[in-house]
Amino acid sequence: MTESEFPRGIGKVATRELTSHGYTTYSHLTEVSAKQLLAIHGIGPKSIRILGEELAARGLAFAD
Repeated sequence: MTESEFPRGIGKVATRELTSHGYTTYSHLTEVSAKQLLAIHGIGPKSIRILGEELAARGLAFAD
């Protein structure tokens, strides 16, 4: 599995799916909307909430 900087709290499936789609860093997530991520199997509202909080803590956000 490709390494990512995402927290374990989003779950193994979510992490695996994000990395398989090329999202391995928080800066990658700024190029995609939360709605687009929710369309990926294994990415749910809890993962989006956690990732959104992590992005905000870094002064970043999902794309509109």
